[in-house]
Formats: sequence, structure tokens, C-alpha cells
Amino acid sequence: MKMFFRVLFLAFLACSCSNKIDGNWQQHVSYTMVIDVDAEDRSYSGTQELVYTNNSPDTISRVFYHLYFNAFKPGSEMQLRASELNDDDRKISKKILSLEKKDFGDVRVLELLQDGVFLDLKDQETILEATLKTPLLPGEKTTLSMRFEVDVPKQVRRAGKDSEDGIDFSMAQWYPKLCEYDSEGWHANAYLGREFFGVWGDFDVTINIDKDYTVAGSGYLQNPENIGHGYAELKKPYESDKISWHFLAPNVHDFSWAADTEYVHDIVDVPGGPKMHFFYKEDDKYSENWKIVQPYSVMFMQYFIENIGPYPYKQYSVILAGDGGMEYAMCTFIGGVRDFNSLAGVISHEIAHTWFQFLLATNESKHAWMDEGFTSYISDNAENVILKKGLPLSNRRAYADYFNFVRTGNEEPLTTHADRFSSSRGYGMSSYDKGSIFLSQLGYVIGEKTLSEVLKKYYSDYVFSHPNPEDFIRVAEKVSGQELDWYLMDWGQTTKTIDYAVNDFVKSESINCDSVTVHMSRKGEMAIPNDVEVEFVSGLVKQYHIPLLMSRGHKPLDSSVTLLEPWSWAKKNYSFEICVDGDDVVGVTVDPLNKSADTDQSNNSI
Repeated sequence: MKMFFRVLFLAFLACSCSNKIDGNWQQHVSYTMVIDVDAEDRSYSGTQELVYTNNSPDTISRVFYHLYFNAFKPGSEMQLRASELNDDDRKISKKILSLEKKDFGDVRVLELLQDGVFLDLKDQETILEATLKTPLLPGEKTTLSMRFEVDVPKQVRRAGKDSEDGIDFSMAQWYPKLCEYDSEGWHANAYLGREFFGVWGDFDVTINIDKDYTVAGSGYLQNPENIGHGYAELKKPYESDKISWHFLAPNVHDFSWAADTEYVHDIVDVPGGPKMHFFYKEDDKYSENWKIVQPYSVMFMQYFIENIGPYPYKQYSVILAGDGGMEYAMCTFIGGVRDFNSLAGVISHEIAHTWFQFLLATNESKHAWMDEGFTSYISDNAENVILKKGLPLSNRRAYADYFNFVRTGNEEPLTTHADRFSSSRGYGMSSYDKGSIFLSQLGYVIGEKTLSEVLKKYYSDYVFSHPNPEDFIRVAEKVSGQELDWYLMDWGQTTKTIDYAVNDFVKSESINCDSVTVHMSRKGEMAIPNDVEVEFVSGLVKQYHIPLLMSRGHKPLDSSVTLLEPWSWAKKNYSFEICVDGDDVVGVTVDPLNKSADTDQSNNSI
């Protein structure tokens, strides 16, 4: 099994780390960090050595770092932006404004050197800018060395100290992190509380902390025999009050960790997959459900491996930390006291993020729907199967949320930047619900089995390479044989809605048979291919399919389905004739399984 993971990981690594100047190039980072934690004061100091490889065709003259924890203080861009919103995000502003000074977040970069030469720094709250003394040429690398100090903020959003569950350290976005540079240039976005984007690389992290703490997170622990804490049997007693936790995380775009003195640590094997580590509290509020959920978590991991693609690491950790649920490299933070269904649901969702947020790693700030939406779609499917929910459409709730929000008139396109949505609800509906519908509705367009093939092909083609929406839709086109740019454009880049109506059906005369002509119309601005069901007085039901002309093809059809002439986008009305042979038609329904997001289903049948 170890050899299998080694071969698999090296194959993925070779795929992702090409130094080609043209094509889908990726920058590369190699971090070595050592921090010393003052557990009582909830602060730490550290050093960072970063080897930055420029695989781009461009000369890099300056670099940018994220300083995320600087957002957690009154007057920050995060606090100001949250105060402008009229829904849930306003709570974030109130929490930050209520912080005492000792609970502010603060990241101080004391010095930054390039290959031993000091650089001038420009601190812009959550972004640090430095002009390189020696510009970095294409294909070359440079070493950036840093000393920094951090005051950990009170846990307000995702990360921080002293969470509501009593976890001392929930350490995500905890270090000065180099911003991503790609074919679009630098992505030095201020941290306003939403999404992330990172550079692929290797992390060597040493955390010096009081010996009573159990540390969980990204990477493989390199010295388990010196640590114990559930990782291995301790070789000898600790020689000091602090111990050094040494982690290696290969080919990831972030590193996160959590630490607490009361963690219980369980390890469960995934057959044919990684070891799953669970960290939680031995407290009646948590322990029972955190135990019960472990075999289900294993099944979720197996489901995603089978339905998306291999998980190329030997370890994954589920950690009681942070708030809500949040995905990170090789782990997830889960917060809150939850019943079984809630805990299983959030774990399913966060594990699924591994494939979309972590391994494919689309720019979440620009395309949050490709992470949250795709994750919601596949995790809903997994829960429907594994938790035996028996739903005919796993993400039916997403459709209901979408319909309700469309009626408000406040919908914004999926192309809206995650930080620019006018409301938290608008962001959530677009990213989670409409993004999920993007896939399930695509299954209606190209066929469910074809969609399954598309997801696997998309993953195998673009793992470790930050794909964009056009990359995904081209995979869908190649696998399905259809033209689908219209689908990406109308569903993703506009707020056009779908609405088809069955107007009537009338008896008519054909040369060869008694017939009925069905009249339909497109009332919405977005077109889509459709299934039509015709019911006869005898009880017979026949299925028909109307392709969309601009798809230049259609989904695979069972032999019992009759293929009709394509419907062109410019024509609002459509009719087709069927032989009835003396059996009267009693009803006609468009999209009988309600798989399209038709905003007015009252006119779908007659």
C-alpha cells in the first residue's frame, strides 16, 4: 500500500510541476517554517525560508504576501465591508468591533531578505508588498527569508484562538503566505472574509509548543515516536516543557493546524485509501457522534475516490476546530455541537472539498461556484447514497433556494467576485446552490452517465493545475460530443432564467396515422434541451427528447425515447406531431422529473 501511494503521488507530482514556459504552467514554492508558540499569551514568533520558482514566461520584479490575521481588528477592510452588508456578514463586523485589544489579530513581518539582501516592505493591512532587489527571471528561483511575529486573534471567522468549542488554537491562514501569480498576473486580494487562492508547493513546518498540547493538521508528522499524542507510542519521556512537532506536507497550496490540551485522537483506515485521523473532545456533547460518524466518513472518502478520482495522500484529518466547517490541505476544521445528521453532512461536504478546493484548486475568489457548487453537488449525492435518504434528486433543496432567491430580484451572476456580492445570501445562493445546479442540470443536458465521465475526466486532466470554467466546459464538450459554450455563458455569466410551457395539444390529421400536435413555447430567456412525457388515455406513457440546436448534438437516449427535431434558440415556439393510433392523449409534461431549473413549473404540463 505504501508503494501504491508513493507511485500515485509521484505521478500526480510530475503532472503538476512541469517547468514548461508555455501551456498550463504553475509557480512553485517551498516553505520551511519554524515557530515558537507562547500558549498562555496566544502568540508566536517564527522564521520562514521560502524558495520561489518562477515557471512563468514573465520577469517578477515584486512579490506580495497575505497577512490574513490583520483583518481581525476594528477598522479593517473585512470589518468595514461586513458592516455594509444587511445580512449574516454584519455579525462579523459586530464581533470584530466588540474585540478587546488583547484579542486583535496582528501579523508583524520584522524583516524580509532576498538571497541575503534586505528588501523594502510596504504593509497594506492584509497584504505585504516587497520589491525584489534582483528581478526573478523566467525559469529561475530565489530564496526569500523572513522573521515574523503573530498575535492570534479571538476566533471570529474560521481561525483564531479560544473557539466557542473551547479549542485553544484553530490555525488557518496563520502565516505570511505568498500570493499566487498566474497567467492573469498577481492575485494580491485583501482578505475580506470569503475565499482563497494559493501557490502549489512543499511545506516543512516545525511547531514548538507546550508538551500538553496535541497538534492536528496538514502534512505528515516526521517524529511521532518523540511526540506520542496518539500518533505513535512515545519512545521516552519529554525532556522539556515544550516539544517540537515536525510536519512535511508535499505538493499542497496551504498548511493549517489546530492544537488543544483536551483532544482525543482516533485513527481509522480507509480500505484502499488513506488513514483518517479524528481529533475531538472527550465530552458528552461531542464524543458519541464523533465516534459514530467515523465509519461514515470512511464511506464518504471512498465515494469521492470512486466518483471523482484518487486521493493522492496517505492521510486526512477531521478536526474539531474553527467554526462551521472549513476545508484545508489534507484536513478539515469542524466547529459546533452537532447531532449526527448535521455532523455527517458537514464532514461529507468538507471532505468533498478536497477534490475541488484543494486538488483542482480553481481560483475560489473568482469562481467560488466551481468549488462550493461542485462540492455541494457531489456531497449531496454521497449523503443520499450513504445515509440512505432516498431522494429522487439529491440537491432538490438547492433548486428551492434558487427559485426563492430569483423571486427577490437580487440574483447576481456566478462570475461575480466572491468579495463583491451585494449580500451574504446572494453569495451563498450563487456559489452553493446555483453552482450545484450547474452540474445536476448539465446532467439533464448531456446525460447522467456522461456527467459522471466528465467529472472524472476533468479531475484527471486538471488535478494540481488551477483550472477555470472554460477548462471544465471543454472537457464536458469533448466527453459529450456537444457544443456547450452557451450553457456556461447563459447559466454562469448572466441571470437569465429558464421557463418552458406546454401550451396545448390538438388532434390533427397525418397522411399515415391519426395524430396529435403538441404546441410548446419558451417563455424564459435561457434555452435548454428538454424531455417531454406524453400520457395516453390507455395509461401508456411515451418519452420524447427535444435537442437544442446550438448544442449540435444530444444526450444518449434509451431506445424507448423518441428523438425529435432540434429547437433553435431564436424560435420561441415549437410544435411536434405524434401518432396516436386511436389512443387519445390526456396529458403532456415538459421536464417531468424537474431536473432543469424552470422557474415556473405551473405551465410545464397540460
